[in-house]
Amino acid sequence: MKKEWFIFIGLLSIVIMSGCQSLPVGSITKPAVSAQVMNSDGEIIGQAVFSEIKKGVEIHVTAEKLEPGTKAIHIHETGKCDPPDFKTAGAHFNPAGKEHGFHNPKGFHAGDLPNIKVTESGKVDVKIVAPGVKLGTDSLLDTDGSALIIHEKADDYKTDPAGNSGNRIACAAIQEA
Repeated sequence: MKKEWFIFIGLLSIVIMSGCQSLPVGSITKPAVSAQVMNSDGEIIGQAVFSEIKKGVEIHVTAEKLEPGTKAIHIHETGKCDPPDFKTAGAHFNPAGKEHGFHNPKGFHAGDLPNIKVTESGKVDVKIVAPGVKLGTDSLLDTDGSALIIHEKADDYKTDPAGNSGNRIACAAIQEA
């Protein structure tokens, strides 16, 4: 009887452990939200998928038809993307009232993200983690949503309010489905 019990416990442990190994580190804690990325002409050029993980929100951006080079990317406070300038997205997502930039001693906004690189063919496929934000009604998916904005230039990580990143060239409205 003891031998069968040990075999049963051993097999049960194997089944449980094999299931646990299939979950990635920082696994998704809520259903993902996706948003179409549009350019200043209103053309859909890609997609952004937002997944809540233990460390914050992982953002997977795929887009094309962008000018090559390093670009700033930020989360903005309103989930509205009216071309051509996307000003309807408002300012950076900044619930704590900080200043802009990773190198700003008074910063940084919750919507500040690392720069992205657009390839020579005009494409980007990148995953970024926004720490300290959530996909909830008390964060990115509040009553007016949020937006992901790609700017024409790189973020200098210090100049308030947007790191001298230039015009808004692409936008994805983050809204609850």
